[in-house]
Amino acid sequence: QGQQGQQGLPRIAITTGDPAGIGPEIVAKAAADAGVQAVCEPIIFGSEAAPKMGEVSAAAGRAAYDTIVRAVDAAIKGDVDAIATAPVNKLAFSQAGLPWKGHTDLLAHLCGTSRVAMMFHAPELKVVLITVHVPLRDVPSLITQDLVAQTIDLTRAALPQFGILRPRLAIAGLNPHAGEGGVLGDEDDRVLAPAVAAARARGIDVSGPFPADTVFVRASKGEFDCVLACYHDQGLI
Repeated sequence: QGQQGQQGLPRIAITTGDPAGIGPEIVAKAAADAGVQAVCEPIIFGSEAAPKMGEVSAAAGRAAYDTIVRAVDAAIKGDVDAIATAPVNKLAFSQAGLPWKGHTDLLAHLCGTSRVAMMFHAPELKVVLITVHVPLRDVPSLITQDLVAQTIDLTRAALPQFGILRPRLAIAGLNPHAGEGGVLGDEDDRVLAPAVAAARARGIDVSGPFPADTVFVRASKGEFDCVLACYHDQGLI
């Protein structure tokens, strides 16, 4: 538990992201918003770096990284209860010699865990990514039964924190029409379906793989609580 802020509200660290981008402006406006201040005490974590606005640079990437590290350290110490982040620039990270592709893998590194997944949350739809910032050509080889099982288990364990005590999960197929019985690719039948069957045997309510062109609509209409997408744009779109 972190220290309680004003009137017992949770203290939320907000990192300003890349100092050459729009993050600092957005964070300042968000932290001053009455609706935000009504539910938390925002604590801004920024940088003194003053790079040229709109210009990608190693200095900006390093400054954004340093800001995140300070915020995570504050969270681990219990000085803040949670972290919200403005965007970083992945090219700036690379130019600064940083190996991480963004917040997800950096936060996992800083917290010393490999059990991590990116989730998008809205009242109508929750989406978890099985793979994240990797080239599309690498996705089929990265989608293994172990990775799918880990993502299913992590999603099932995390969703009760969002008020979904018995989550109903669905897996989006990797290939068009979820492979159409192997005609359009065998990964859905060879990897995804067995991972789903194994998870169901562990008592998890998960179904699929379903064609990705319909499963998100089905979830948004209430059939499922969360969809696990195979790759970045499949879920984010």
